[in-house]
Amino acid sequence: MIEMLDPRFKDCRGDDQVERLYQGCRWAEGPVYFPAHRSLVWSDIPNDRMLRWDEATGGVGPFRQPAGYTNGNTLDAEGRLVSCEHGNRRVTRTEHDGSITVIADRHQGKRFNSPNDAVVRSDGSIWFTDPSYGIDSDYEGHRAESEIGGCHVYRADPATGEVRIVADDFVRPNGLAFSLDERLLYIVDTRVNHIRAFEVTPQGTLTGGDVLAECSKGVFDGIRLDDAGRIWAAAGDGVHCFDPDGTLIGKIHFPETVSNLVFGGPKGNRLFVTATTSVYSIMLTVNGAPRLIDRR
Repeated sequence: MIEMLDPRFKDCRGDDQVERLYQGCRWAEGPVYFPAHRSLVWSDIPNDRMLRWDEATGGVGPFRQPAGYTNGNTLDAEGRLVSCEHGNRRVTRTEHDGSITVIADRHQGKRFNSPNDAVVRSDGSIWFTDPSYGIDSDYEGHRAESEIGGCHVYRADPATGEVRIVADDFVRPNGLAFSLDERLLYIVDTRVNHIRAFEVTPQGTLTGGDVLAECSKGVFDGIRLDDAGRIWAAAGDGVHCFDPDGTLIGKIHFPETVSNLVFGGPKGNRLFVTATTSVYSIMLTVNGAPRLIDRR
């Protein structure tokens, strides 16, 4: 069901036909759409696997298992898969030949908690969040004590190997996304349940961090932007859509708690949603933010 809360959501509405593409996960997360071969890959964290849905046939099969309890996924400008692995406590890149490159697995010699979600900037840097969900228990990773001693946001430079903290005042940092001009970085703090907006400096650091939006149902998780800069956020009762000024303008309700989302399809106007046990999709009248390769 689509719920319009502000007239500005009128131009965002879809056909109100939510399709369930797959059911059978324990906790579906991290959807990423591959335009080149028209497929969706996502994580089923507690089952330590990644699944793949083929857009042409509708078939679903294994992509990777075991998968290091992978959570969030994204693509870089070359179309390579970047993944946050809870179990291995690292951020990796899957090369075109299928081999895996470790982007980052520690900071100043200490292992990360459990990298959660990542976004790639047009300069090639990878920004990721590191809450403790994967070490809190054995359900989504491996129970362990934190070596870092906090839950931070990081920037990794694959070219130089440099990894640095860009934000250290979060309780549980989670989903994140750049504004269309990459001058802002939006970051979810799930434990305190809001989205903050940071300014990105030319040096690749963050300033500001004011609260942009509060969650009205459940908690925020993953976020994505459309091509008008609106923020689409996973929440307890579905996907919440925010105007760039932070106003909640509409919701798309789903029958399960939503964890994450991604725009995809041939035109970028199909919203894919991971929600607890299932993966859903809905066609919209808006398109996702331009692909990274188109913004370079």
